[in-house]
Amino acid sequence: MVRNYQLYLIEDEVAALYFGREHILYRLFEEHENSHGELKQIISRQISYITKPLQVVKIHQMLEKHLGKKASQGTYFIDLSEKKSIAHLKVGENRIWIKAGGSYEAETAFFEVLRKAESSFLALDLDHQRFGWLKPIKDRKFV
Repeated sequence: MVRNYQLYLIEDEVAALYFGREHILYRLFEEHENSHGELKQIISRQISYITKPLQVVKIHQMLEKHLGKKASQGTYFIDLSEKKSIAHLKVGENRIWIKAGGSYEAETAFFEVLRKAESSFLALDLDHQRFGWLKPIKDRKFV
């Protein structure tokens, strides 16, 4: 089974507000994927408002440092043949794409690095209706 993820960096205030209610954000991105014309433009503006641009250079540096690999034509590639796991990662200005197959180890390696880079990445697999935070937000405790 091939898994296609889109990762967005969500504004901190929005991430805190929608923690535990990620399905609402998922529906927004799903609606964007399936809409056309004026509705798609409106949803695009909403997505732009709730997401932060990626620090592309910082992300590339972290991936290279932690994975010990450089990008080939802008794409990182992990092939764990012994575990039958493979994944590709591409960094854009507003989102990251990961395409993975086999077991989950290769994509998990990418997720582990990215969760160290930023605290509010939301991963979406629109094909299989799966979504979640790479780094769950801890509840604040007030004394």
